[in-house]
Amino acid sequence: MRYLLWLLRGILFLLLLGFAVKNDQPVVLRYFFGYEWGASLVVILLCFFAAGVAIGVLSMLASMLYQRRELAALRRDAHLKNKLAEIDDARHTPI
Repeated sequence: MRYLLWLLRGILFLLLLGFAVKNDQPVVLRYFFGYEWGASLVVILLCFFAAGVAIGVLSMLASMLYQRRELAALRRDAHLKNKLAEIDDARHTPI
């Protein structure tokens, strides 16, 4: 299974490398107020992909932190209920 995974990773790497080699033409992006950025098409695609990933992670971060805080509170409550149940069982256990 491990070898199959490395084979798939190698194939994916070769496909992406082939894409990068075939699309190395210079591209000019024009912004407002006469600003321009000229670079290879692959570099521009990589930059926009990385920006999209960063925006996605940042947008997900708030809900993830809220869920972690809620999970910690639920674990504290469960731990407290288990402690109280142990104390209650100890009181009702005959000696």
